[in-house]
Amino acid sequence: MVISLDQLTKCYGEQTAVDALSLEIPAGQIVGFLGPNGAGKSTTLKMLTGMLEPTRGQASICGFDLRQQPIEVKRHVGFVPESGAVFESLTGLEYLEMVAALYGIPPNAARARIKQFIAFFDLSFETLTDKLLGAYSKGMRRKVVITSALLHNPPVVFFDEPLDGLDANAAVGFKALIQTLAREGKTIVYSSHILDVVERVCHRVIIIDKGKLLLDGKPDELVAAHQSGTLEKLFTQLTGGAELERRAEDFAKTFRP
Repeated sequence: MVISLDQLTKCYGEQTAVDALSLEIPAGQIVGFLGPNGAGKSTTLKMLTGMLEPTRGQASICGFDLRQQPIEVKRHVGFVPESGAVFESLTGLEYLEMVAALYGIPPNAARARIKQFIAFFDLSFETLTDKLLGAYSKGMRRKVVITSALLHNPPVVFFDEPLDGLDANAAVGFKALIQTLAREGKTIVYSSHILDVVERVCHRVIIIDKGKLLLDGKPDELVAAHQSGTLEKLFTQLTGGAELERRAEDFAKTFRP
């Protein structure tokens, strides 16, 4: 398996953010990693990318142990964090060339790859060279961050809310991109709250809540087994969203004359 978790746990004092999570993901699979706010999704992704130290348990990426071989793990993963944070005092090109240098990509190869990505995302080379990242729109930053995560051609890519800030055309292009990457054998873990997109593009969904695994399987099979109709309704049933809907209806009634 390309990704393997065995009782992976993260605690902050008395609070358990990720609770003994165990699962395996093979090559070429797009996995929707779902859960309500505070479920432990981002914490899990940060552990798997070496940004956080697990409290207990084990994990491996491409056969490299998360604890014992952290540098090798980082070489084999790309990560698009929810924050989309960048060095705002650099131009887009400076930032991407810095990332390429960190991964040991030769300058000429890096420049060629960067041009391929910006063409795909419909960004001009002048935009990358003339403007600092601090002046970029949210969507433009997101495109640069996605490019930076894929520059070194990693076999595993983690996306945390990747569509945030992208316009409709860019979102369509991104969905086609991850499907193409999966066909080429890359493993994609896609965390998002946009469940209709997850239902359309993911081969498998994993739902967690309060750090625990709730459900794992193919979207259509899970929806059929629970007679939910849609993945969104299934997610609502499992994570307490139905109660929130009822409370919202009750709250809306207070505005009636």
